[in-house]
Amino acid sequence: MTFANPSCRWAAHAAALCCAVVWGVTFVSTKVLLDFFAPTEILFLRFFLGMIALWCARPRLLRTGGARRELLFAGAGLCGVTLYFLLENIALQHTLASNVGVLVAASPLLTALLARLLLGERLRTRFFAGFLFALAGIVCIHVNSGAVLRLNPLGDLLAVLAALTWSFYSIFTRRIGQLGYETILATRRIFGWGLLFMLPVLPFAGVSADAGRLLEPTAAANLAFLGLGASALCFVLWNFALSRLGTASVSQYIYLVPVVTVATSLAVLGEPVTPLAVLGMGLILAGLTISEGRLRLPGGKRSERD
Repeated sequence: MTFANPSCRWAAHAAALCCAVVWGVTFVSTKVLLDFFAPTEILFLRFFLGMIALWCARPRLLRTGGARRELLFAGAGLCGVTLYFLLENIALQHTLASNVGVLVAASPLLTALLARLLLGERLRTRFFAGFLFALAGIVCIHVNSGAVLRLNPLGDLLAVLAALTWSFYSIFTRRIGQLGYETILATRRIFGWGLLFMLPVLPFAGVSADAGRLLEPTAAANLAFLGLGASALCFVLWNFALSRLGTASVSQYIYLVPVVTVATSLAVLGEPVTPLAVLGMGLILAGLTISEGRLRLPGGKRSERD
């Protein structure tokens, strides 16, 4: 499977949906791993494990074809692997988690605007209508959790920057996809650059040399989930979906992450689902459906697909 010759559209949508489901569950695994590792350690280990897994899946070198193309991989690794997660983690230390959740949800909008500006992708009115529905749903879910949205300038700015870096990652990856590289090889190259950019941060991130933590069954299981599932598999699927559907369409699946988180809390933790949470999930699903052109907008005809 290559970026240049992907499968049909339904497979790409299924790939993006799979990523949203898995990424919606990662919060639980990350929370468990914080009992064993520092946040940056978790980040480094999951992508290192992911890169090893991708090498085992496709043990051959990738020839990028020149320095200018290599810069695309470096940019994707810096934005999507290093900066996005570091900025999000630092933002959580300076502002409320609810603020971060809502502000990072702006990533699909930022991605679509960048795609329009840099790649010439088209945007329709339905995209912005869907964004407003989804954002309203995300706010409902965060309010339902008891969180109060309060302005925290530094942390909120970092959260917006995290959303912006993910948007740039999508742009870089979309451009890489247009060049026809194999999906697994391209994703592994991106991971390699991300890990390289992460190395200077590790000495200042509370890293411990205690390798025995890796032998703890709970830690090993959750690292395997994050490294093999959320990183190796999902980044390959996400990059595949980007190459087939475009950045604006794929980025909207990020809206589903809080829906999956709520559902997981219900199934695993037994947390109650209130009417406000149900409303939030409904608004998010409606927003995604409107953006994809499957609902009639008020006072108008059914929106056409691109």
